[in-house]
Amino acid sequence: MTATTHLPDARFSRSDYKTLGLAALGGALEIYDFIIFVFFALVLSQLFFPPQMPEWLRLLQSFGIFVTGYLARPLGGILMAHFADRLGRKRVFSLSILMMALPCLLIGIMPTYAQIGYFAPLLLLALRILQGAAVGGEVPSAWVFVAEHAPLHHRGYALGFLQAGLTFGYLLGALTATALAQIFTPAEILDYAWRLPFLLGGVFGVIGVWLRRWLSETPIFMALQAKREGAPELPLRTVLRDHRHALLPAAVLTCVLTSAVVVFVVITPTVMQKSFGMTPSHTFALSSLGIVFLNIGCVLAGLIVDRIGAWRTVMLYSLLLPAGIAVLYASLISGGAWLGLAYAVAGLCCGVVGAVPSVMVSLFPPKIRVSGISFTYNIAYALWASVTPLMLIALVPWSPWVCVGYCVVMGAVGVWAAAYFPARHSKTAQPSLACES
Repeated sequence: MTATTHLPDARFSRSDYKTLGLAALGGALEIYDFIIFVFFALVLSQLFFPPQMPEWLRLLQSFGIFVTGYLARPLGGILMAHFADRLGRKRVFSLSILMMALPCLLIGIMPTYAQIGYFAPLLLLALRILQGAAVGGEVPSAWVFVAEHAPLHHRGYALGFLQAGLTFGYLLGALTATALAQIFTPAEILDYAWRLPFLLGGVFGVIGVWLRRWLSETPIFMALQAKREGAPELPLRTVLRDHRHALLPAAVLTCVLTSAVVVFVVITPTVMQKSFGMTPSHTFALSSLGIVFLNIGCVLAGLIVDRIGAWRTVMLYSLLLPAGIAVLYASLISGGAWLGLAYAVAGLCCGVVGAVPSVMVSLFPPKIRVSGISFTYNIAYALWASVTPLMLIALVPWSPWVCVGYCVVMGAVGVWAAAYFPARHSKTAQPSLACES
């Protein structure tokens, strides 16, 4: 493909920083709306399922509803990606946050099992499906939106910063849960205070929609439109026909990224309470500290991408991932010695979350980029994130080291991918960058 589009200037301008900041902040608010569910999984399991049900089964079903949100990601992501490639990145980027905030608000006001019986978990399930569809459109659109605004040689930093913004949504959730655990008693949280973080999520959604009205369409998409080189009628068909070589590496890397998020953010706080007897306030405070260092790790990973390349950075952090999680769980199992430091180290070692997006956006050309990323990312994320939490929750009572062993396996997968795919796909992957040079 010949050079048909132009990149932004080689340096970050004030406008670039504004775009990056607004995109990251809006993404953080949307991810908060999605992830707050997991911080209150124990409470929701008591409120939305029969009281006579065994506690472990209630918790498993609660996480089942949580992961159903992941299963809904492919449909929403593929549909929204179609319009992002055809009509523009900005429109879909703004719509996704509204689709996330409304269900969050409704969860905050909905009746529980004690009031409407089995309709409560069914309604909760429906709202989580809608949220899953929204986040399926948010993440790929955000990656492409920021990547196409950023200078090519600073794309790693821009995407790492964006990922830090998205993971900041996890931090907002952890801080909110920490504050509620300190302000309210467990009985008050179970009675009414559990609704507050979901109502707050509705407010965050309104703020996010307002913030994104100040964003502009990406220069690359506008250049394609000006030269009448818009996306084909069915971008996904083009992906499946002409870019099959990019699907496997994109899916494998998504599984590695997903594993880091699931173990570090989703599973570990629950394990700390159920297996190690920690109080919710202590757990959420430590989780907040870990997520702060995860944010830092994402930015550092992005900077490293710009220095040594995306694939090499993925290999580096695939090695660091199991090492960091091993440090964290070794501290937990030994009685919590230096647990805060261990959590910080683990957060820094999860920088693969900030490195993977740089590879993903380079695998597909601009005309079908959102569709290509969304198809592979959402299907792989949905399958992996729906199975992994349930599997780990079921196996952790046998041994907490299960989480470490799982990360060892996924780290090995990441190293293999970074060693194997660049050489095999170097010729076929280059056009996606050539068209932007």
